Amino acid sequence: MIPYSILDLSPIAEGGDARTSLRNTLDLAQHGERWGYRRYWLAEHHGMPGIASAATAVVIAHVAAGTATIRVGAGGVMLPNHSPLVIAEQFGTLEALHPGRIDLGLGRAPGSDQATARALRRNLASDADEFPQDVQELQDYMSDAPRQRILAVPGKGAKVPLWILGSSLYGAQVAAHFGLPYAFASHFAPAQMTQAIALYRANFRPSAQLDQPYVMLGYNVFAADTDAEAQLLATSMQQAFVNLRSGRPTRLPPPLDGYRGTLGPQENAMLDSVLSCAAIGAPDTVAEQLRAFAASTQADELMITSQIFDHAKRLRSYEITSEVWRQLAHD
Repeated sequence: MIPYSILDLSPIAEGGDARTSLRNTLDLAQHGERWGYRRYWLAEHHGMPGIASAATAVVIAHVAAGTATIRVGAGGVMLPNHSPLVIAEQFGTLEALHPGRIDLGLGRAPGSDQATARALRRNLASDADEFPQDVQELQDYMSDAPRQRILAVPGKGAKVPLWILGSSLYGAQVAAHFGLPYAFASHFAPAQMTQAIALYRANFRPSAQLDQPYVMLGYNVFAADTDAEAQLLATSMQQAFVNLRSGRPTRLPPPLDGYRGTLGPQENAMLDSVLSCAAIGAPDTVAEQLRAFAASTQADELMITSQIFDHAKRLRSYEITSEVWRQLAHD
């Protein structure tokens, strides 16, 4: 089977706080390392009451310092929010502290609303999409022989693999153009997944970093000892997603029995779309759904996310997933 990794939003559950969330993040990373996960990625979001990973590079440093072998990275840094020089310095520093273990995924979206984007000092006046230019500038800062007069120290010569993230065809085009690995956000925006994968693979141009296309797909897993328990655990993520899309983001709510029955057709259709890239159930159910998804997409790697309210049950979900993965590898 293909490699499997963890995407963590450091969820802040109802009744919890950021300190607890970040402690749970490190605990999950340490367990994930023992269970054979390849990477542990954290995502940049701002102004979200249920996400504690806004200062992404800081949380990456926290996780990398508390682990030994698992790769740790950003999935991703929203590059429009930052100067490429600052990102080169941050991830050059992380690579100096934890050599050979740091990844840098780059996203084009701001990861926030417009008011928050303004507070981040982002220039919203420009109509030009500067994302490809920012990627190129960042690559240059981190190269062995930068063309720019300004040096990123640390950063120059850092061997940090870059990834392009996306949830549309645009990211696929950028990743193919630069010859970089591509991570698609199918765990929350699967509509264009198949088209994006095909576009990326068809237009990929080999680079110094990568000689052939490499696709990683986000995938939701809610695993438990029974199908019924897994279905119940998944309702926390469902509530949070509906709340977010309704313009009222919240902390991660506790599971709610019968939640789907309280929703209208529009909300249920939205969840059906998102959960088309999900495995929910006991080990045998999860194994069947994971096998089918990997076979249909021919992904090179899956990035597993499990937004589960109770930390112990979240750990159990990732443990079951790792057990299922090892079983599939031997089938």
